[in-house]
Amino acid sequence: MADFRTHLGVAAIGGAVLAHGGWQVGLWDPWQGAAVFALVAFGGILPDIDADSSKAIRLIFNLLAVPSVVAGALLLQSRLAPGHLLVVCGALYLVVRYLAGGVFSRFTVHRGIWHSQLAAVLCGLAATALSYQLLDQPARLAWVHGIAVSLGFVIHLLLDEIYSVDLTGARMKRSFGTAMKPFVLKSPGNSVAMLTAGIALLPWLPPWPLFVGLLTQGVALWR
Repeated sequence: MADFRTHLGVAAIGGAVLAHGGWQVGLWDPWQGAAVFALVAFGGILPDIDADSSKAIRLIFNLLAVPSVVAGALLLQSRLAPGHLLVVCGALYLVVRYLAGGVFSRFTVHRGIWHSQLAAVLCGLAATALSYQLLDQPARLAWVHGIAVSLGFVIHLLLDEIYSVDLTGARMKRSFGTAMKPFVLKSPGNSVAMLTAGIALLPWLPPWPLFVGLLTQGVALWR
């Protein structure tokens, strides 16, 4: 299995290539490209949200807490006085960073459902919905954000599979096949729950033709 620095470094390289390439062909401006870079890098460490390593969990939930606070502030700024809003946002940060992180660590298993293609799709859809609905980004750019997160996520899974091959001994390690799997057969309930969560996000997503158009444009650029 690749370590935390490798996952972050390779995903950052992938994000830099995508961000620069999209900017060169006019898909986004430099600031939007910077967001694409950051989202691919974040997606590259996201599967380790179920890791036993406290470093990985701490960083991931710190990163998740920030947009949670921003979203809370945007939703509540017209309903609460500045002082109350500050208290609520502070409490929201603590809940996401410490309570959610602790609960997640307690009830997840490393290389379980969060190391699957289904999880990559769910995280991409969630990023798209958050960008479109809460951050009020244009529909096309929201899809780009979701694709960026999913791309980083898949880079992580591919790295884990690559590191599961012992080239010196010409053999497969026992961990081979535990990362790049569609879903988890041993835990059908978790897979169904994740699929249900993805379906629940569908009404909050931008129009699908824009997503198809982005994929078509991306394939054309690679040819």
